[in-house]
Amino acid sequence: MLIAESLSKSYPTPRGELPILRDVSLRLERGQSAAIMGPSGSGKSTLLYLLGALESPTSGRVTLDGDDPYQLGEREQAAFRNERIGFVFQDHSLLPQCSVLENVLAPTLVAPRSERDPAEDERRARALLTQVGLAERLEHRPTELSGGEKQRAALARALIRNPVLLLCDEPTGNLDRSAADSVAALLLDLHHARQTILVVVTHSAALAARFPVRYEMNEGTLS
Repeated sequence: MLIAESLSKSYPTPRGELPILRDVSLRLERGQSAAIMGPSGSGKSTLLYLLGALESPTSGRVTLDGDDPYQLGEREQAAFRNERIGFVFQDHSLLPQCSVLENVLAPTLVAPRSERDPAEDERRARALLTQVGLAERLEHRPTELSGGEKQRAALARALIRNPVLLLCDEPTGNLDRSAADSVAALLLDLHHARQTILVVVTHSAALAARFPVRYEMNEGTLS
């Protein structure tokens, strides 16, 4: 279960504290999914970063299956993210010098050596890439892929460690309508199959409409 309790986030400025999030709470169980909509600058991405242990809240608490990543040291927090949270960003963030297969395997390389099984990792990566329709693109570089294919590769990479929580920031934002529909359908299919907790930030009303739970973010508050 993902629980966010009274999250607030502000940044210091010469004119005082700038509030970004104000007393945000949400709760999602395994297998549930939610879309968060709202105008630019409303705090959507900041909330996603707090849920994903990428930024610390000014106040409030986040727990994933009862564990609070902000109570961990820096090394342990990084391991928590790598093992339990998958991320998909608007710009896909693939490594341009690596093949599609190597990109998907990248998160496995930071696992402790005692926990790594390179042969099993590659088997799972190949299986995931087949699931997302990229079985014929394993050795291609990101520059050789379409926008939709890049996001499919990014989705496979996000799932390689079997995360509990999948966070997506505008996953279809750079895609045309056809590619966006295809990536959205694939994202939800994989979520249902794996029973992850899925949170998607989006400006797309069409994407948000696919989710049973929808939130609106406005001036740092969630409703």
